[in-house]
Amino acid sequence: MLHLGIRSTCRLRYSAASTATRRGLATPASIPQTYVEKVVQRHAVGLPDGKVVRAGDYVMIKPQHVMTHDNTGPVINKFKSIGATKISNPRQTVFTLDHDVQNRSQANLSKYAKIEAFAGSHSIDFYPAGRGIGHQIMIEEGYAFPGVMTVASDSHSNMYGGVGCVGTPIVRTDAAALWATQRTWWQVPPIVRVNLEGELPAGVTGKDIIVALCGTFNKDEVLNHAIEFGGSGVAQLSVDERLAISNMTTEWGALVGVFPVDSVLQKWYESQIKKLDLARFTFSTSLPSASSEHERLSPARLKEVFDNPITADEGAFYSKTLTLHLPTLTPSVSGPNSVKVATPLATLAKKDIKINKAYLVSCTNSRASDLKKAADVVRGKKIAPGVEFYVAAASSVVQKESEAAGDWGALVGAGAKVLPAGCGPCIGLGTGLLEDGEVGISATNRNYKGRMGSPNALAYLASPEVVAASALAGKITGPDPDSLTSESGPRIEIEKHTPAASESSSSTTVAEPLLPNFPPLFSGPLLFAPQDNLNTDGIYPGKYTYQDDITLEKQADVVMENYDTTFAGLMKTLRSPSKERDGSGVLLASGYNFGTGSSREQAATALLSSGVPLVLCGSFGDIFKRNSINNALICVECPEFIEDLTRDFGKEGKRNSGSKDGDLTVQTGYWVEVGSVSGKILVKTSKGGEVIKEYKIGAVGGSVQEMWLAGGLEGWVRERI
Repeated sequence: MLHLGIRSTCRLRYSAASTATRRGLATPASIPQTYVEKVVQRHAVGLPDGKVVRAGDYVMIKPQHVMTHDNTGPVINKFKSIGATKISNPRQTVFTLDHDVQNRSQANLSKYAKIEAFAGSHSIDFYPAGRGIGHQIMIEEGYAFPGVMTVASDSHSNMYGGVGCVGTPIVRTDAAALWATQRTWWQVPPIVRVNLEGELPAGVTGKDIIVALCGTFNKDEVLNHAIEFGGSGVAQLSVDERLAISNMTTEWGALVGVFPVDSVLQKWYESQIKKLDLARFTFSTSLPSASSEHERLSPARLKEVFDNPITADEGAFYSKTLTLHLPTLTPSVSGPNSVKVATPLATLAKKDIKINKAYLVSCTNSRASDLKKAADVVRGKKIAPGVEFYVAAASSVVQKESEAAGDWGALVGAGAKVLPAGCGPCIGLGTGLLEDGEVGISATNRNYKGRMGSPNALAYLASPEVVAASALAGKITGPDPDSLTSESGPRIEIEKHTPAASESSSSTTVAEPLLPNFPPLFSGPLLFAPQDNLNTDGIYPGKYTYQDDITLEKQADVVMENYDTTFAGLMKTLRSPSKERDGSGVLLASGYNFGTGSSREQAATALLSSGVPLVLCGSFGDIFKRNSINNALICVECPEFIEDLTRDFGKEGKRNSGSKDGDLTVQTGYWVEVGSVSGKILVKTSKGGEVIKEYKIGAVGGSVQEMWLAGGLEGWVRERI
């Protein structure tokens, strides 16, 4: 059974900011912080005096901006269902319509009109269909800005990291909470340092970097982590390339992908402001004045940021360091149908892979510089017969810039088919989708099976230059086929770090108080599901998801049905008959990336309804974790505990191999107690029995306690409006 030994310390702390008295701004110099930790510290509210934000902490955040797009309608419904009637801070909120902009049906136009009307009635910044993709607008209009934390109800908000902004995705309930209170909770992810070292070879781009990172570090090395890019190679990357890389850290599995605030970024912002000044001068009857400056993009704001840029402290802790040696990189292609497969272009070019469609669209690689690179390839030439080449600018501003430079005309002259500024084929909407048996190559970010059309099609990802060259040739190739010689993969390194004892304990130097009526202990018999990647469909079957009349009791009857049909019955024999919310129940343990998959909230509510008050895992799918805490199901990560359970109950002691006895759900016989303040997991032989082993996880902090006491995030919001 569990191996006896001294106390084990879980590296992933489960702690949170208290709801004490003030917003924490000061950071004691004695505790080094990463860039992400420093930015989050600035946006955290209710921190106890002296509290230093660290990876693993749960904090209440007040991000500078929150963006929603076509999903604004459901957020409005959630906002109203909570009982909210007023946007707490209209200047925090941004609406952009970008996903289904080609859809001219009455239903879609009516939806868009309702969103616009809501924005108008609440004085919210609104960008209509055709203005561009929301993420690009957030950059162009200064909502995403260096040293700022900005969130969006969309997975590609990671893109804001290209300008030194900590951008991260949220779910719709979070967006409604932010509208109503300006706040929601966030767990600071483990933080990875990614070093890009050396000089990029000629013909190799930022897109090749992220394609290589996704395809080489393809064992979930950065799953649910925050990435801070660094190294000698960063300075040679343009801001547009950084934006593309940060954008695709989403596909790599990360929650944040941020570049440093440096001179390259400063010069880029200075050029952006000059463009704004020129535009005002061109279309104004008088000289521009200080009062006519852009609300968020101004010399004064730039000076404030770049005079005192935020940087990571020396000695800041990173869970891993990944290194990519840029001189070993060649033009690369992702796929087909997976970003975890990256192949040197030279290898694919030899295979004579014919294509049917090519795409230069999306917020990844459809900025003016991308359009120029593609235009330089096709200028004066024609797209190959039988190939459809679709082009859409990332925004209307980008398209105007491209038109003025002559690049847009070169693309159209070569035979490109123009789509409106919006998501379009990248999200599988509108004109030009891949059909059965077709092959496409795209400068977008995601090539999952069926993402851009038929699941029976093949989708590859590459740089704008390679996409344009392939459209001309009718097959996958590069702008200079004779130069495609290297077929070797890039040189990489990975180093994992373990915090020193002082590092592990530093975040607990400030006590996390227990709020009145919050259970000091979560306890009960332990069940173990020895399975990694147990997805939301396994936890709560999709066939029930849209049956709105299913009660919580019925959810409990079908919980884990697609994983183990005996689970619900087993829970009924073990659960306490008491319906008191006192922390007692059946505790469930499982492997890594628990709750991966869809965003259905019922995966959390079904477990809670069945009598599980707390889940212990090696790691969680991020959206599942958000939905769980939003619905008052406590999630605790302790890899060491799961490793011990796997060794003792897993088949041959191996992860993801089932149990020794063939049971999908193992009754361990243990009684487990999780201390809310002590931050300890005690594994006992039975209730009141001998302690077999102890694990350290950190305290359950105030932000999570508050939501649990309110019955979830919606209840928490109701108490504050």
